[in-house]
Formats: sequence, structure tokens, C-alpha cells
Amino acid sequence: MSKIKIFSLGGLNEVGKNVYCIDVDNDLFVFDCGLKYANENLYGIDYIIPDFSYLIKRKKRIKGVFLTHGHYENMGAVGDLLKEIPNIKVYASKFTKFILLSDGIDEKNIIEIKPHKKLNFGSVSIFPINISHSIPDSLMYVINTTDGAIVYTGDFIIDPSMMGHYATDLGKIAYIGKQGVLALLSESVFSEHSGFTAPSHRLTDYFKDVINKHEHRMLFLVLPTHLYTIQDIFNATINTHRKIIIMGKKLQNIVNTAQKEGYLTFDNNILGDLSNLDDKDSILLVCDDKANQYASINRVIHNYDKFIKLKNNDTVVFAEPRYDSSEKTLVKIENELAMMGVSIVSIPKNYNILHHASSEDLKLMINLLRPKYYIPVKGEYRYMVGNANIATDLGIPSENILLKLNGEVINIVDKQLVDKNEKVKIDDILIDGKSTDDVGELVIKDREMLGESGIVLISATLSKKTKDILVGPEVTTRGFIYVKDSKEMIEEIKKISLKVIERNVTPNYIDYNRIKQEIREELSKYLYQETECKPMIIAVVQEI
Repeated sequence: MSKIKIFSLGGLNEVGKNVYCIDVDNDLFVFDCGLKYANENLYGIDYIIPDFSYLIKRKKRIKGVFLTHGHYENMGAVGDLLKEIPNIKVYASKFTKFILLSDGIDEKNIIEIKPHKKLNFGSVSIFPINISHSIPDSLMYVINTTDGAIVYTGDFIIDPSMMGHYATDLGKIAYIGKQGVLALLSESVFSEHSGFTAPSHRLTDYFKDVINKHEHRMLFLVLPTHLYTIQDIFNATINTHRKIIIMGKKLQNIVNTAQKEGYLTFDNNILGDLSNLDDKDSILLVCDDKANQYASINRVIHNYDKFIKLKNNDTVVFAEPRYDSSEKTLVKIENELAMMGVSIVSIPKNYNILHHASSEDLKLMINLLRPKYYIPVKGEYRYMVGNANIATDLGIPSENILLKLNGEVINIVDKQLVDKNEKVKIDDILIDGKSTDDVGELVIKDREMLGESGIVLISATLSKKTKDILVGPEVTTRGFIYVKDSKEMIEEIKKISLKVIERNVTPNYIDYNRIKQEIREELSKYLYQETECKPMIIAVVQEI
């Protein structure tokens, strides 16, 4: 008899930040360790990771982190976790290991694994199976316990035409199903898409048409780890007399390694170099990093890029996924490109850059594995509900379909679901720059206030001996009002501040905290009455 707990620190009712935990008799197994891209409301935040406090407190029980593939939504927070738990082991396939190394993860933390090679951890074993996705060497995991198998699919599609490093071993999956599956955790992102995702993910012919319709230089914006899409671009360029120029060291390194290891196949004659940068028939591959989607094209638009200068007859092809969190940014970029005379091409809705399981892919996976308990994961809640409805249609009892939110724990004891209403602490950690410290909601609120209404700084200097005002109050504003056109308001701000200071100063004592508080309160009322704005107000009072 085993006591099993299944829960998520991130990835439920959201896109990204995937971290799924399976606790078997106090042995803790972590599957994926991803980040989430920040939206425009999170001022200055690069990306978001889960709060790892739960794992940090139980680090001695963690048997390892098992990665499904090398996309940042699934492995982008590994470095952040390692800073908190330096000795944790990270299990990854060959290509995923390469992505980790390229992101600066120490090789001593990484254990390379191969599909169908069982990993033993006492009474529990982990069995990886290769699965089809937009990145090579993607895996799903089978966690074998004494009470049955628990399966986590990761991201997948069912497409028999995807071979080699992109293949799915349906035979192995069917075999696992015949042995008995206790619980299945399956992705939900495309659950509302009818049919199979294939063949809408095959873009070679579409890219050929795009290339043939445009005579001049083209820029293809790609994500560096979406190798299947990059391969489609190479395939579409064959026999076009165009040269592909790979921009940026990171993308160059990935393409070189991918070609060497057989993940990408192309004739080197198709490649150009920087001398071909301005050629009419050149195709520039431009990529972003994990934190800043569209950062590269933004640099190009604003003439910050070292090599690329846009021409009005260029064509920019957005060959990377569109995320809801960055929709406003993308619209702004497209407007700026249009104003420069640049042609814009976006992938039509009937094609899919993202390789996620649609309804028929999910049905096939469920039918092959026939789990007792079905757990929709990965995706916004409406997609998880769609995934649950698919399982219901296939005859899984509704009480065995477990829709949960981050932190809600599923308890299974002796193969039976036990409702303990248990929760673990979860939170979002906001990462700004290289700092691993959580920026926090108060900082974001301050940034929002500064961005919307600006700042008003009140400064005054008093005599330490006499407590008389020597200088000030002086008023400095940034992003609030134009001082030269608002002299009357500035004078009133000074008068209000002076009254506050004078009534809180005695010959023997100055109440600094009260001065600062009253200045904020009274100026806030006055400024809102005059402008209907609420700038940040800071009072600085000192003695000399």
C-alpha cells in the first residue's frame, strides 16, 4: 500500500510555470520546472517562476527534477531552483541537456537519460517514453509505484509522420496501458481544438508560398528551441536561390549543434553570412531569449541592432507562437513595422506553431492508457475543463476526473482517492534582471503608480540647533506636471508642505514620520482635487 500525493506548484489555470510534484511514500519527484512570461501589467518584470519554498523545506526528500523537453515554460526555472537547492539532480534527454548547458546550468547537476531506460528509486521507478513535440528528444514519464503507474504526458501530439528524434512510441504507451494506469496527468492547452493537431503543424508548404510571394529580403522571427519550425524554414528555402543567415550567437550555437547531432538536416550551401546581410534574396533568422519575447525585433525597429537595418521593402514573418500575455506588445510592433513600410506575415489560424494535443490526440492517449483517475494539467482553466469533458465522453466517471488548482493536493491511499482538502503554499515569484529575489506586489504597484501618474518629491533642510527651516520646501516632479506651466500649483504644494512641517516641529523635537505622513495625505487630497491624478509623493526632511 502506498500513500501518494499529486499537486502542482504552477501550470494549472495558467500558461507556463509548469511544476508538477508526485510524492510517493515521502519520496518527492518533481516533473518540469518552468517559467511564465510576464505581461505588460508587470512593469519591468522579465519572467515569473513558482515559489519553491515547499521544495526547499523538503529538499532531502527530492529524488530529482525530471524534464519533459527544452521549452522554457517547462525548464526555464531550473537555474532559479538550483540557486535555492544547489545539489538537486536534473534528469533530461540529450537535447534538453544541451539547452540547459547553453543557459549556463552546471553539467554536474544534469543526468542525461534515454527513452525506455528505467530509473530505479527504491520501490519507485521512472520510465521515460519518447513523444512528438516541436522540439527533439521530448519525453513523457511513467512513474511506477506498488499501487500502479502514474503517467505525465508533458506536451505532445500524435503524428506518425514525425520520425527519429520527434517520434512517439505508441507501442510502449499501449503496453503501459495494458499494465494498468492509476492516474494520468495530461496537457490541456489545445483541448478545445477539434480533430488531431496534425497536419496543421507542418509548415513547409506554407513557408514556400510565403517565400515565393515576396521578392526582397525576409526576416523570420523564431524561438530558438522550436527546431521543427526552423527545419520547416530550411526545407522551404531549398531551390529558391536564397541564403539563410543565422543571427545571434545563441541561435547559431543551437543550429550548429542541432545539425551536428542530426536534429536539423540541411545543405550548408543554403547558409549565408554577414556579407549577405543586405542581399535582396537573403533570409534572416532572428530569435528572442527566454525572458523577452519580441525583444530582437524591437531592437531592430528602434535601430539598436548592431547589424540589421530595416528597409521598406523587407518582409517580417512572425514564425513564433503568439501568447495572450504579449498580444498588446505584438500589435504595437506590427503597427510600427507597417509605418516603416515593412510587409508583415503572421501564421494563419489554421496552422499551428505550437505542437499541443487537440481533442483527438487526447482521446487517443486516454484510450491507450485507460487510467483510473484523470488529471487535466497545463493550461488555463477553461482548457482544463475542455480536457475533462473529453475524458467524460470516453466513459471515465466524473468523480474520477480531478480538476485542481495550483497547491491543491490529490491524495491516493491504497489505490483509492481520499479527500483531505489538503493544500500546499503556492505563490508567484517575479524576476527582474539577474536578481533571484521576488520583486513583490508593492514594488509592482509603485512602478504602476510611477508609470501612470509620476512622482512628486518634497525636500526640506532644517537647522539641527534652532529647528528653523534653512532650505525649502522644494518641489521636484517627474512624469506628473510641467513645472513652468504650473507655477501656482507648485506654490500651493510648497505652502501645504510648509504648514505641515511647522506644526510638527518644536524647539526640542522634529516628528519626521508624522511630517512625511501628513504631507502625503494632504498633498494627495489637494492634487487629486486639482488634477484627478494620484502621483507617488515622497517627503525628504533632514537636519544639518
